[in-house]
Formats: sequence, C-alpha cells, structure tokens
Amino acid sequence: MAYENIRLETEDGIALLTIDRPKALNALNSKTLQELESAFTSLPATVRALIITGGGDKAFVAGADISEMASIGAAQAREFAALGHRAFQTLEQLPIPTIAAVNGFALGGGCELALACDLIYASEKAKLGLPEVSLGVIPGFGGTQRLTRVVGKMRAKELVFTGERLDAAKAKEIGLVLDVLPADQLLAHCKAVAGKMLKNGPLAISQAKRVIEFGADQDLRAANELERQGFAVLFGSEDQKEGMKAFLEKRPAGFTGK
Repeated sequence: MAYENIRLETEDGIALLTIDRPKALNALNSKTLQELESAFTSLPATVRALIITGGGDKAFVAGADISEMASIGAAQAREFAALGHRAFQTLEQLPIPTIAAVNGFALGGGCELALACDLIYASEKAKLGLPEVSLGVIPGFGGTQRLTRVVGKMRAKELVFTGERLDAAKAKEIGLVLDVLPADQLLAHCKAVAGKMLKNGPLAISQAKRVIEFGADQDLRAANELERQGFAVLFGSEDQKEGMKAFLEKRPAGFTGK
C-alpha cells in the first residue's frame, strides 16, 4: 500500500515503520494518524515484530501537528483525539511485540506514540515529554494514562504539569525508556532485540503480551487467572509441542505460529 507520510518496510519477519514528514519534524496530522492506523491493521501475516522510528535526524515525532489543531473547535478536537486514540489502541493491541526507536524529539503525540509500544529505546540525543499544558491543552492520545502506568502517578503529574522535556538519560532513570544508545546504533539495537524475539514461539509471545496488558489493570487474583488460562491454552498449539520436543532433542525449535 502506498502512503504519503509513512514508510513501511519488512525484512526477515521484522517490519520497520518510519514516520516520514521530516520538514514538519514528523508531526502527527490527521492524514498521518489515518495512515498509521491503516498500517497497523494491514501488517503482513509474516511480520512478527514491529519497530517504529522517525525519518530524518532530528525527530521521532515532535508532537501532534499544531498547525492543524490551532484553528479547530471542541467538536473537531474530540474527533482528532478519537482518531489518535484509535490508532494508538490498535498499535497497543497488536499481537506482536512493538518497539519504539526514539531517534530524536518525542514530544506530545510522539511521546504518546512511543508509550503505546511495548518497548522504548532512545538515542543519546532524544528528548521526551508531554508539554501540552504550555499550549493550554492536555495530552489527547492516551498520554496521561499510559505515562502514569509506566512511571507512576506522582512522576506523571510532575511531567504533565510542568511540561518538562527529559533528555534520554533522565528518561531512562525514571523508567520511561529501557536503554539509551548512540544515535548510529539505535536501530541496529532495536533490530537485534526483535531478532531475539523471533527465535521464540510467536503464539507464546502474543499470549504473554495479552496477559501482561490485561492483567495490569486487574487485581492479582484475576490477573493470575488470566495467566493460568493463557498458559493452558498454549498446550493446544503445535508450537508448544515443537518447542518442548526441540528442547528434549537439544535442537533449535522450528516454530510456525500454529
């Protein structure tokens, strides 16, 4: 499928999605959000991991497109937020692992996009934050909620209320990103992490992602029940049989996702 503002490449089971509006620092306008949603819902069945990054050398995604938002009213803002929420929820619910390779500015909607991924890695020059209050608004694509679940309520309030931009080292310190890499090593690192995942059972990874995501919003007993069910259902798969047989035979498993 041809896109105007994003690029999607696939190789060896890994998809690389690049937001490609470098002149606008990859800002998210409606068109870009629509393309992202379309890309997330139409990934080839052969894709087993997704990496998202930004085009150019300055930004992952600098934010939502202020030039589009500046003149809209409340009703249009509600539609714009709904589009962003829908796109990012689609990303969050993909049954494959997703990685944000934050190669520059990840502010506002860019930080929210990264937070909708399973893992976040950043380059040394990355800047992350939710500065929407400086514009007289609040994050509108799930940032207040996902950030709170990642760094805790008090730290999230501090970041949202101040609009502070964090450098990559500080973002790692508070748990917003996993690791910080030199800019020229970031993408290779993310691909290496994805490659490790591809060696494992795809159904098992999908099920693990499901129980972690849904279990996080439930009490421990209910979450453990989700895990029990997820564990049991995998024993009806060919992958489970292959994985355990390969272990006993001391050879690499040949998983098929069935």
